[in-house]
Amino acid sequence: MTAAPPVPSVLFVCVHNAGRSQMAAAWLAHLAGDRVEVRSAGSAPADEVNPAVVEAMAEVGIDISAQTPKRLTPEAVESSDVCVTMGCGDACPVFPGKRYLDWELPDPAGRGVAAVRPIRDEIRARVEGLIAELTAGAGR
Repeated sequence: MTAAPPVPSVLFVCVHNAGRSQMAAAWLAHLAGDRVEVRSAGSAPADEVNPAVVEAMAEVGIDISAQTPKRLTPEAVESSDVCVTMGCGDACPVFPGKRYLDWELPDPAGRGVAAVRPIRDEIRARVEGLIAELTAGAGR
């Protein structure tokens, strides 16, 4: 009997961990299920997830209302295979052997749900591409 291949781990990072990184983590968890380990964090976490982001995700059937912004730690980066910053200028600790991506995306802070929808949809498209890369040839 062979052991199952390790599940790749992805960390999404944005300064406040209240918008883009929360949407990305929710999309990845929703679309990849247990094929990928997902987490998100920020260097200066907000008190709550942006309500317009919660509403925009609810529109596509994903409930993130119970999520809370989390503080970015070196351990979170070190334990991830891929670290994705969301175009917010947040710096992640750099560890050898990790893959780092930066997705330039508009900040949903201070915007209504109508302005968040295109950001949400762009994040979904990028997450779908990431899933394809992470699971290619892994039989997942």
